[in-house]
Amino acid sequence: MTKILIDGVEVDVPGDYTLLQACEAAGAEIPRFCYHERLSIAGNCRMCLVEVKGAPKPIASCAQQVKDQRPPKDEPIPVVFTKSPMVVKARQGVMEFLLINHPLDCPICDQGGECDLQDQSMAYGRGGSRFGENKRAVEEKFMGPLVKTVMTRCIQCTRCVRFVTEVAGVPEIGATGRGEDMEITTYLEAALSSELSANVIDLCPVGALTSKPYAFNARPWELSKTESVDVMDALGSAIRIDSRGDEVLRVLPRLNEEINEEWISDKTRYACDGLKRQRLDRPYIRERGKLREASWDEALFATAEALKRDPKRIGAVAGDLACAESMKAVLDLFRALGSPNTDCNWDGARFGSERASYLFNATIMGIDEADAILLVGTNPRLEAPVLNARIRKAWLHNDARIALIGVGAELTYPYAHLGEGPQALNELGAFADVLAKAKRPVAIVGAHVFTRKDAAAIAAALGKLSLQREGWNGYSVLHTGAARVGGLDLGFTPGAGGMSGAEMLAGGCEALLLLGVDEAPPPRAGTIIYLGTHGDAGAHRADIILPGAAYAEKNATWVNTEGRVQYGRRATFPKGEAREDWAIIRALSARLGKTLPYDDLGALRAKMIADHPTFGQVDYAPGAATAFDPAKLGTPGPLDAAPLISPIRDFFLTNPIARASVTMAQCARAASERAGAKAAAE
Repeated sequence: MTKILIDGVEVDVPGDYTLLQACEAAGAEIPRFCYHERLSIAGNCRMCLVEVKGAPKPIASCAQQVKDQRPPKDEPIPVVFTKSPMVVKARQGVMEFLLINHPLDCPICDQGGECDLQDQSMAYGRGGSRFGENKRAVEEKFMGPLVKTVMTRCIQCTRCVRFVTEVAGVPEIGATGRGEDMEITTYLEAALSSELSANVIDLCPVGALTSKPYAFNARPWELSKTESVDVMDALGSAIRIDSRGDEVLRVLPRLNEEINEEWISDKTRYACDGLKRQRLDRPYIRERGKLREASWDEALFATAEALKRDPKRIGAVAGDLACAESMKAVLDLFRALGSPNTDCNWDGARFGSERASYLFNATIMGIDEADAILLVGTNPRLEAPVLNARIRKAWLHNDARIALIGVGAELTYPYAHLGEGPQALNELGAFADVLAKAKRPVAIVGAHVFTRKDAAAIAAALGKLSLQREGWNGYSVLHTGAARVGGLDLGFTPGAGGMSGAEMLAGGCEALLLLGVDEAPPPRAGTIIYLGTHGDAGAHRADIILPGAAYAEKNATWVNTEGRVQYGRRATFPKGEAREDWAIIRALSARLGKTLPYDDLGALRAKMIADHPTFGQVDYAPGAATAFDPAKLGTPGPLDAAPLISPIRDFFLTNPIARASVTMAQCARAASERAGAKAAAE
């Protein structure tokens, strides 16, 4: 630790702190444009100037470390001033230069109201400008369907350049020219290909990079802001939903060091326009092959009649967007009816009964400590882009060695490709020594691996790897559905003698309730009841449609891939006559004479916690709290030669909300064109 005097306040900070960090530790506010805590230091905006006693001129506090400062002759420790006349004048001069070419278009700029340049020019700038020449103009750049560019506003802070290079790992933005001719642009004027590309909008301190789909829609002071949880993948990223009236206008990331830091994927950010398209806003009943509108009384009566059959011939399957409350209500109802046929594994996956057998035990934040990572049947860039950035961070800053077993993927870090089939687990070669010597080894196993016939043999092979350390369990399952871990924690699996989800979908039931199941093969049943939000595949096959609430329209519980219980909060109300899923099941239970013992969300959650105590551990990731040997999942046996393939084919179209989104359709088209152009070039 090193002592330093800042504005008369003595602080003791680590020597490798920058002066900017030391000043903030002392309570001083330092303006900045180019500096960002998660990016490398550029030192090119000069807004963070401070005065160090004894130095001949102001210095950039972001580019100087505390340990490099020397005390003046009359002081025992270095002395720094952040509000001296020299600093005030220097910052005014820097701000004047930054505004020389900046256009006066704040009234029409989407950054207005949340612009760093506006705020800091008011606080640190001069009252006028002495520059009377014409301002320079820069041509707009094409960065794809998500990022709108007005590069005349750019102040060349290079945050976007550093983000796509260092965090996203897809170096597609750079600077051309020098001096006044310098411009930020994409190489070859092509769309950005990173799944995290729109984070540059949050990073841009001016209005040079803004949201193209959100352009001219609203001002920030018009929006209601709701803190919630993302459901586009299984990470449970912290998000803020901004809405006006009954419409969700945008989704932004919230800071959560343990999960997403401050990044979100493009799908999380932009699929929200799918919340208002192709919505189910009233019940429907199929008659003579056609769906007709129905009242709730009719729909609930028809559903109750369909479920008044042999309990062994009715079932329920939960999809990837079902919340824990809806699954708990369905589970309680079907057990009350005497049916053992419930399953959240619609794809046929089979996990062990131990919680550690299906969790990401290393935890998401634990990836930062990993020094050896084995990817098995997964493509984290498509299944969890924010986690993929964590893996790149481990490779970049922790020298982590990475290997892949499965079909080769275009990841954002170098890796050793050990083979496409699971046989490679028994033939790791030199990587076996890497895992054995690693202090924090991790095996990230794609959840789709457990749908294979040889899943037990694969688990047994994983059990032979050296993944356990004191206080560390590197066996980590990466789920793709936001609902899967919550369903497994609830026991939304077949009861004694019950059918699996695959068996029910294949025609094992006379009446089948689909709780937001849209990705499964076409179900076969006498009567198909669909409870969901969009007119997607599940609704097209249904005989009875019960309109539910989307994730932004209800207070709900979600459990992410690491077992962290999180609460999502309602930003808008359900569309039309739609209702919250658990409330629909509660009303249905009364029609069936099996009234569920809760009438409000609080009572339902109390029952859920009483029956499943893990739901009371909010925002807690168990990690290696329970050691687990994956060999318990199966016995050694023959491994199928079929390659391990990630289930995601199109990142932008993985669920009903995304498929209803115009923006996601544009992204999918751009990605397809990019893939076609690459194939042609090859």
